[in-house]
Amino acid sequence: MERINLESPRWDQTTYMGRARHFISITNPLNVFATSAELDAAKDIISRYRAGEPLKLSEDELWRAKTLYDSAFHPDTGEKMLLIGRMSAQVPCNMTITGCMMTFYKTTPAVVFWQWVNQSFNALVNYTNRSGDSPISPKQLGTSYVLATGGALTTALGLNSLVKTAPPLVGKLVPFAAVAAANCVNIPMMRSKEMADGIQLFDAEGRCVGRSPSVAKWAIAMVTVSRIGMAIPSMVGIPIIMTKLEKRGFIKRFPYLNAPLQVLLCGFFLTFATPLCCALFPQKSAVDVTRLEPEVQEAINKLPNAPKVVYYNKGL
Repeated sequence: MERINLESPRWDQTTYMGRARHFISITNPLNVFATSAELDAAKDIISRYRAGEPLKLSEDELWRAKTLYDSAFHPDTGEKMLLIGRMSAQVPCNMTITGCMMTFYKTTPAVVFWQWVNQSFNALVNYTNRSGDSPISPKQLGTSYVLATGGALTTALGLNSLVKTAPPLVGKLVPFAAVAAANCVNIPMMRSKEMADGIQLFDAEGRCVGRSPSVAKWAIAMVTVSRIGMAIPSMVGIPIIMTKLEKRGFIKRFPYLNAPLQVLLCGFFLTFATPLCCALFPQKSAVDVTRLEPEVQEAINKLPNAPKVVYYNKGL
């Protein structure tokens, strides 16, 4: 078997379909059930192959190991990520939280509890999938968590009070507005150190050539758009479906199916929305050196064989 470049995904990341196939593989919920032994074995295979050791594996077996490795280990630090923060855990965790947020949205205690659960989960995901090796202090983590939770609760409770006389569908969309508002606060706050110090820039060979605060802002904006996009199919589509079922009397006849049905529908939508929205922007994004800050351009141009294009990991 010819040597395979494991530093790049199996599929062409310059195309949307290539990125979608890549994220479908690493967000596969079945990867959650991989044992520690299986993950460590996958890491061992990848490490040995990168070191040039010949392995008696087929191409599909090698890529399966790489998929497991990518689903559990951080792309920059190589550390095993928290289970609940891995992208493969997004569907099972989010379907439960989102389904309950949309079911129990009318009373203040329910709104407070489920928005708190959701922001606690988001904080773990953002911390786990932070870009590069940028450390996040306990103070920064706590501030982000409090502001995001406060923003979500203010949005949800405020809109609930405003839409009491509005059509039922409008009230069902309040959880989506709260989630979108919280994402716009939580993600930038969690990665504020990158905006201050800059996100790592690499040349084509993977060598760090500098840091750029402006690129960090682009990366964070892309991640925010992707996260909000993930929520649209379930948090907008399901309220429309449930409103139609209510009009036909289905929920009145089977009220015990309300929450389970919304959770299952969330699972269906998120299975597709999660990888398809992760694929909106390349994970390893490129930027021309001429678009960087003048001082960063100057530092890069002084390097031997100075690159014209640099790369960065935008995060997830």
